[in-house]
Amino acid sequence: MAIDRFGRNIHYLRISLTDHCNLRCVYCMPEDMTFRPNQELLQDAEILHLARLFADLGFDKIRLTGGEPTVRAHLVDLVRGIAGTPGIRHLSMTTNGVLLDRLAQPLAQAGLQRVNISIDTLDPAKFRRLTRWGDLDDVLRGIHAAESAGLTPIKLNAVIVRGYNENDVIDLARLTYENPWQVRFIEMMPFAGATELQLKQVVTAAQIHSQIESGLGRLEIVNGGRLDGEARLFRLPGALGEIGFISSVTQPFCAACTRARLTADGRLRLCLLREGEVDLLTPLRA
Repeated sequence: MAIDRFGRNIHYLRISLTDHCNLRCVYCMPEDMTFRPNQELLQDAEILHLARLFADLGFDKIRLTGGEPTVRAHLVDLVRGIAGTPGIRHLSMTTNGVLLDRLAQPLAQAGLQRVNISIDTLDPAKFRRLTRWGDLDDVLRGIHAAESAGLTPIKLNAVIVRGYNENDVIDLARLTYENPWQVRFIEMMPFAGATELQLKQVVTAAQIHSQIESGLGRLEIVNGGRLDGEARLFRLPGALGEIGFISSVTQPFCAACTRARLTADGRLRLCLLREGEVDLLTPLRA
């Protein structure tokens, strides 16, 4: 096992497959974003090699992220290779869902077990403004395709940012009435070197919780308040699904953190709020 100096068993690896994305969300990147050349990023064989090494260290859970992981070439083959790595028991992906309508079934057949899908609003016009050119219907089709393919339980991630989508919370929460999904509201995490503007854009989990209760009624706590990963879960009366709150800023869960991150250019990073990284790609290629 990989035990850190705080006694935590670090066994969960998030692998960024690419820095590329097929959307340009206004709070994430500029519209004319320039991405890294592919040769500077981890290649398929390098990812599989590192996955085996991490599995040998006791890592048993991998989540594929980006950028947008579904834009990576040969994704299905890569998923198949990671899923077949001895010691890896859990394999999931975080995606914007745009390409899931055609990829969900092949990914499930290759060994992907579950997806988290990012969706910050259910208003088509606002979705297009937020993403600059995205189509909400693509994401909704992707959600249903993932559900049909068995990539469940479906978890929907909504990062709530003041000035962008704080008024969309109620509509998103209503999704849980008729769908067995987990809708998770995430406090925007300011990155290292956070600016005053970033901090002012944070909408706290407590504020989101209060807004939902004011609009839809009292939330019932689930699992006795124990965290499901990073989320504390609640349920609206009579709802099929659950509502989660990820309080990255106001109630950090560092003591229970079990994850490490591998960036698309092959750097090991232990925390989003710390700049420290270890270059794995250079010695790997040497």
